[in-house]
Amino acid sequence: MNAQLLEVKTMLGQLRLSGAREKLEELLAGALKEELTALQFIHQLLIEELAVRNANSLQKRMKRARFPEHKTLEQFDFGFQQSVSKQQILKLMDMCWVEKAFNLFFLGPPSIGKTHLALCLGIRAVELGYQASFITLDQLMDILKTEPALTRSKRRLKQIMSSQLVIIDEVGFLPVNRQEANLFYQLVSHFYQQTSVIITSNKGFEEWTEFLGDMAITTAILDRLIHNSEIFNMSGDSYRVNHRNTIL
Repeated sequence: MNAQLLEVKTMLGQLRLSGAREKLEELLAGALKEELTALQFIHQLLIEELAVRNANSLQKRMKRARFPEHKTLEQFDFGFQQSVSKQQILKLMDMCWVEKAFNLFFLGPPSIGKTHLALCLGIRAVELGYQASFITLDQLMDILKTEPALTRSKRRLKQIMSSQLVIIDEVGFLPVNRQEANLFYQLVSHFYQQTSVIITSNKGFEEWTEFLGDMAITTAILDRLIHNSEIFNMSGDSYRVNHRNTIL
């Protein structure tokens, strides 16, 4: 490696142009072979840098979202789960509803695909450049309660509140006390008409008072969440039971 090339690579590193730095020699060789102009070469170099930056940014957003697993629409069995159509979900994949701060509800019994669909939409949002967060209601309650005292909870809550899409999973699986219901209401109020929320729940709206424990708080929460929303009432048999893994 000649001294000038080494110096250019060093400067690219100092400028934090790591993608351009890594591809510099390869692109130089190609530019000489194809007799590219200086402008064409710079154009190629910047394309490589942007590709690396976009990939790194996507990786960071995926990590921040904390999706428990990677799910795709192709993996979802619409033949087995027929209470929601593939066309309906495909219409949501452009994320225009996130721009309008609309909410989505996937309601129904366990193991019918609610979380799978929520993850598909969350992952698609991140791929399109949105900031997203995934959390169960139980985990969210723990963060809200400990936020005043714990730095990690404060940091996590800040990240959730700055997201453009928040997925709250397993709403209704465990009861919450009055303090937790109030904290949940405050968060929902913060999200109202600013942040899109996807809710998955095994409870119909008429049952929310039962696990939230207070009619007034329940009404206030649902009033804000439902105002701009799409509701999918899902039904059917358990996918896990029907597709169970057996020993013999």
